[in-house]
Amino acid sequence: MVDLENNMQKYAGLIIRTGVNLQKDQTLVISSPVECAPFTRLCAKAAYQAGAREVVTLWNDEQLSLLKYRHCGLDVLASYPDWCVQARMQYLNEGAAYLSIAAEDPELFAQIEPEKMQLAAKASHTALREFYDATMSNRNSWCVVSAPTAAWARKVFPGCADDGEAVNKLWDAIFRTTRVYEPDPVAAWAAQQRDLRRRIQWLNEKRFHALRYRNSLGTDFTAGLARGHIWCGGAEETQEGVPFIANMPTEEVFTTPDKDRLEGTLCSALPLNYNGVLIEDFSLTFERGRVVSFSARKGEDTLRCLLDSDEGARSLGEVALVPANSPIPQLGILFYNTLYDENASCHFALG
Repeated sequence: MVDLENNMQKYAGLIIRTGVNLQKDQTLVISSPVECAPFTRLCAKAAYQAGAREVVTLWNDEQLSLLKYRHCGLDVLASYPDWCVQARMQYLNEGAAYLSIAAEDPELFAQIEPEKMQLAAKASHTALREFYDATMSNRNSWCVVSAPTAAWARKVFPGCADDGEAVNKLWDAIFRTTRVYEPDPVAAWAAQQRDLRRRIQWLNEKRFHALRYRNSLGTDFTAGLARGHIWCGGAEETQEGVPFIANMPTEEVFTTPDKDRLEGTLCSALPLNYNGVLIEDFSLTFERGRVVSFSARKGEDTLRCLLDSDEGARSLGEVALVPANSPIPQLGILFYNTLYDENASCHFALG
């Protein structure tokens, strides 16, 4: 990897121009771990260079979150401050773009009771339902990316001599999967988006009735597809017609299954990092559209909390296909980060 600082600047510029596609005089709200502050500043600089009206930063610190889970009562975890909701809604209503830098220690919360994690997650999602509904319906542009932290890098590259070497290797992997090393990353992303659109058109023309999945781990699963289903993927548009890419990287095309025609067993090929806890070597068995049994070698209690979180959690809301020749599976790296690992293989979304 040559010239880390220059490549970080290229990555930041790519995120602002192609990811959130920030418009002149638009506000950008960045959510970032404190450990990613140097890269967050580069994103802010790129945003101002693109004509941002203002860049607002919402910092988070998972070590402080760990202390909160350890020491606060359930009544605290079950609440979410009104001022946090109001702040997000204010910028949302003003038309801000949102950038989220997702970087976690994959096992930091492994010793925290899953019920605590689920309680806090449910409280925040309930309080921010209007915000999430607005962003999921593309009222505003938004993008999720990642940048290395030392703890995450050590998990991905445990054989490195020190944190610096691990972080540099993770930067290299991120640059490769987001096409930063291309002579013109923006043009490379445009070409990739054209390829995804061709795949989407082909799938929509075929009108498949169902998808059948098998793997050597024991997967034997059929997902019936909803009548009138539509395949999507890649770039999206705001309600005002501004294109953006919600996830960088993204290699998938996806659609909605028929909630009543899910049958068989899914066995995971990769772990799932959920609320800072790794769920590994897990399987889900479906009958008539719902999970009727499950197991996991590691993180089973967390998986149980996920499946019991609400009425729809034992069904599927998405089936996604990922080409084997995309950059992430070609690297052969387990990222322990859903943003990357979901783009390494075909996958499903509960709920």
